[in-house]
Amino acid sequence: MAATPAVDIDKISGPRSRKGEQTRARIVAAAKKVFEEQGFLEARIADISAAARLSHGSFYHYFDSKEDVFLEVAAAQEVRFRRDSILENALIDGTSGRSVRDGLRVSIRSFLEEYQADARIMGVIEQVSRYHEPVREIRQRRLQEFLHQAEDAIRDLQRHGLADPKLDAGIAASALMAMTTRFAELWLAQGLLQCDFDEGVDQLTRLIINALQLRDA
Repeated sequence: MAATPAVDIDKISGPRSRKGEQTRARIVAAAKKVFEEQGFLEARIADISAAARLSHGSFYHYFDSKEDVFLEVAAAQEVRFRRDSILENALIDGTSGRSVRDGLRVSIRSFLEEYQADARIMGVIEQVSRYHEPVREIRQRRLQEFLHQAEDAIRDLQRHGLADPKLDAGIAASALMAMTTRFAELWLAQGLLQCDFDEGVDQLTRLIINALQLRDA
């Protein structure tokens, strides 16, 4: 793939007219479906145009290339996943009545459910990000935000005496984030693990609890 300018996931561009925005959104939705079914390399602009019920030429009114629309599909997925890190729900909240461990389990389940719902396109994005710099940059920006949140969450848990005080928060956050995202990819996108969903959630939760030596107040 040729070098393509990175997409700003805070400002996904689009035509100014309402009709133009709707058409562009239709193309992106169609492209997502085609990429899910065919992968990036096999997908063609003709396939995307047909799925969007547009002429081949109309596609180029909104996007310059297949790479261009794929970047927008990837950016839209990252916007969906831009939420608090999985450790945010483990933070102390005296009003929730929920334990640290239960909060972590709820957060992990939510993340894995969302990943599972979009596992096919996430698998394609993960593959393309390994050789295409703009897509990799989109992924890394989101992961960097999660890392900062996770690091802050671990430090907060340590301050409250609820996590191993000897852990380096930055290293622990990076290791746990890598484990969680790669686990989701191998299990839900690539299908390399066969297990019950609840069991997957429970085992990942236990791993993080054990790694941080989490304990309830």
